[in-house]
Amino acid sequence: MTTAGAAAPARQSLSKPAHRDGNVLRWLIAYAASVMGDSCYFLALGWAAAQIAGPAQVGMVMAVGAVPRAVLMLAGGVVADRFDPRRVVIGSDAARALVILGVAGALWLSRPGLWLLVAVALVFGVVDALFMPAVGALAPRLTGPDQFVRVQGLRMIVTRAGTTAGAPLAGFAMAYGRSAAAFAVAGTLFLASLALLWTVRVGALPPDDVPAERTTPWRDLTDGLGYIRRHRIVGPLVLSGAMSQLGIVPPLQVGAVLLAEERGWDMAGIGWILAAFGIGAGAGALALTVRGRFRRAGAAQNVLLVVASAAIGAIGVLPTVPGAAAVALGAGLLSGVCGGLAAALIQTNTAAAYQGRVAAVMALTFVGIAPLAFPLFGLAAEAVGVGPMFLVGGAVSACGAIVGVLSPELRRASLPGAGGAGGADRAGGAGGAERSNPGRTGGG
Repeated sequence: MTTAGAAAPARQSLSKPAHRDGNVLRWLIAYAASVMGDSCYFLALGWAAAQIAGPAQVGMVMAVGAVPRAVLMLAGGVVADRFDPRRVVIGSDAARALVILGVAGALWLSRPGLWLLVAVALVFGVVDALFMPAVGALAPRLTGPDQFVRVQGLRMIVTRAGTTAGAPLAGFAMAYGRSAAAFAVAGTLFLASLALLWTVRVGALPPDDVPAERTTPWRDLTDGLGYIRRHRIVGPLVLSGAMSQLGIVPPLQVGAVLLAEERGWDMAGIGWILAAFGIGAGAGALALTVRGRFRRAGAAQNVLLVVASAAIGAIGVLPTVPGAAAVALGAGLLSGVCGGLAAALIQTNTAAAYQGRVAAVMALTFVGIAPLAFPLFGLAAEAVGVGPMFLVGGAVSACGAIVGVLSPELRRASLPGAGGAGGADRAGGAGGAERSNPGRTGGG
């Protein structure tokens, strides 16, 4: 399933370092442009809605795109695996560029109603449901398994840098040309991403990962979910990641605001806590990029998750902003390393033909499941206090480590370093596709 004109050379046992691989770097720059475009788009969408309607309608416009993103995410994973992730990513960027540039033109020439922004948000949500799983499936096809840790670290750095740079870029554009200019900047960034993606080469599926016969999309979906459920490394990691997201995201996204209000901190206090966590996560991603290999990655990931979860809980009980920010810095650092290791382990142990569906389930946890806990967190915090809910969140996240500890295969799992296959058996006892080739390792 290699895209025409984009065939990559056969994988070597020792791959070129990711930070020196032109193919990987082109993908990273394209991904950075796409992330910046996302950030510009969301800010421009909110500003354009605020010029037309009131706060309630603005909230509706900003939230409406999450519905198709959550509903169609699993289908997006099926599409990525059936039609090649590179094609899906290119098609997604092309669609986003056309739609966003069209909106920029409409806002420049006239003053359309709220219906246009709602329609754009819905379309963008559908495209995101295709884009996110395809991006997750594309990364392992760019290089060999010995570079997966570095690729994850670099991707995390690029994501944070692109998100940080996109908002002020949109603000600058709106200062001089209102929301139409910000939409134009976002569309241009998507075009730049598209141009770079055309030059990215991807590896073909290994012969034993190519399906023997074409099945229905529904069969592909159920087969992918069954693959995750049966796999003794991927399954526990996906479940552990879902629990950690449920435990960490609501305290940071909702709890920080409530904590500042309860303690009498100003808005700067919230900024310091969230910024400290982000800086720590970035440092963790940098550490992954430099290190590049972990012989006992499964065991390390479990330990780091427990400590990071404890740090999340501690944020809610510390009485001062400096103390909470210092702990948030450590929590971000540990979470960054832990999350990168988990993603690399999943990619290393997932057969190439299932990468899109596995990535879709992981993305669904973040964009679909974790946000559902926001109102529950707020209601519980109102009943028992914000501090105790940070502790509850930390405990939920730590339970994810228990899932990992209960899997012997995950405890023994390693990530291949330079020149070594490393890691646990790709088969993992998952059944189905894995059992047909029980001795194979690597990331497909």
